[in-house]
Amino acid sequence: MNAKNQYSQNSAPVSASQRGFTLVEIMVVIVILGLLATLVVPNIMGASDQAKETKAKTDCAMIAGSVRSYYVKNSRLPETLEELATKDERGRSELEELPVDPWNTPYELIQGDTRREFEVISCGPDMSQGTEDDISNKAKEQN
Repeated sequence: MNAKNQYSQNSAPVSASQRGFTLVEIMVVIVILGLLATLVVPNIMGASDQAKETKAKTDCAMIAGSVRSYYVKNSRLPETLEELATKDERGRSELEELPVDPWNTPYELIQGDTRREFEVISCGPDMSQGTEDDISNKAKEQN
């Protein structure tokens, strides 16, 4: 007797209910996965927006530090942020390259009331300067 015949003789017959998952079981799993997705996806999407805002705040602070360094070396603020990435006669610059914000718009340098005051801003998600969602190196004033 070969092994194939011996196996088929010793194995018990499998009933129809033991062959696999039923349609009802599969539907229950799909519903559970759908419920989990509705709970998880909004949290993930919110984390992405928060990460972009954090990156913009960090970039604004880093660029503001470069503006201060530029002021110390040149006794004046730069006219534009592009000056920070422009190499001097020694081949050095404050920034290797000027970053763009997470929404692919350039950061802006706004001159203040005195010759030392300035603000570095990102236009934020709406990509419009002067709106409530702008991100700055300065702390927002509480109303």
